Amino acid sequence: MTQPDRSYLVCATPRSGSTLVCQTLIRTGVAGRPEEYFEALRSSGVPRRPEEYFHGVGDRTIFDHLAERSEGFNPVPRSPLWSRTAYDRYLDWVFEVGTTENGIFGAKLMWGHIEDFVSLLRNIPEYREVPMAEILSEVFPDLTFVRVVRANKIRQAVSLWKAVQTATWRDESPAGSGQEPEDVDASYKGFVNGHRPALRFHYGAIRHLLDQLIQQEAAWDAFFEHARIKPVFVLYENFAADVEASTRNVLERLEIEAPADLNLETKMKKQSDGINDDWSRRYSDIRLGAEFDLVPTLSSVE
Repeated sequence: MTQPDRSYLVCATPRSGSTLVCQTLIRTGVAGRPEEYFEALRSSGVPRRPEEYFHGVGDRTIFDHLAERSEGFNPVPRSPLWSRTAYDRYLDWVFEVGTTENGIFGAKLMWGHIEDFVSLLRNIPEYREVPMAEILSEVFPDLTFVRVVRANKIRQAVSLWKAVQTATWRDESPAGSGQEPEDVDASYKGFVNGHRPALRFHYGAIRHLLDQLIQQEAAWDAFFEHARIKPVFVLYENFAADVEASTRNVLERLEIEAPADLNLETKMKKQSDGINDDWSRRYSDIRLGAEFDLVPTLSSVE
């Protein structure tokens, strides 16, 4: 088993820009391989389905946009070693694949996954009684936290609503190539291709996701304050504006020497488009109208 010398966790919320940050760090070749190893729900062993973003929501029109898309969404665990009762074996596998030759391990952790992740860690006897504020530092050697935040929360929520509708989370194919995103699991890649109806704006869905994102950001704030942790802070908008300089800054904060031949030209295709612009404006207009009584009625679906 590969046991890292040092570790870092990229702490984020969905569509915050953490994928760009992590994929760029991976391409340095010296900063571990920070993937979303801990996204599996303890109940199923696989990531949440699209409709699970809307547990407890009474507006059934939201689910009308998800039913066809989620029916064939059947991702598989990242590793056959995943097991609730022998989670230590999966953790060993994660260290193996997430550590680069220089002994640096990296992973990405969403707040929405942390409850299930900690619950799975407590199935390992040595971590059963470790307090929440200390358990991550016990599991990951010489741990540093990297906090990725997106300033524009409305655009973040709009991006998440689009991703949930299409079950597509990033696109590394060249623009116009017609190739599939590289990280779409083979078990539902054909499903994604065959179920691409027009994306639909839904005010209630975006509002729910926006509230969810804000709550999760607040939870990260509370965790860091309670654990007295000062994470390395990365603002997505600044990172995206100058990827190479921002990456070098993150490496420096992590005390990792950047390779001399560092080339960080990104392969990822920007997924934000005219739809994002339009929906962000429409959401803001409706929200302002509702709060200040500037419009007589609201239409949640179009």
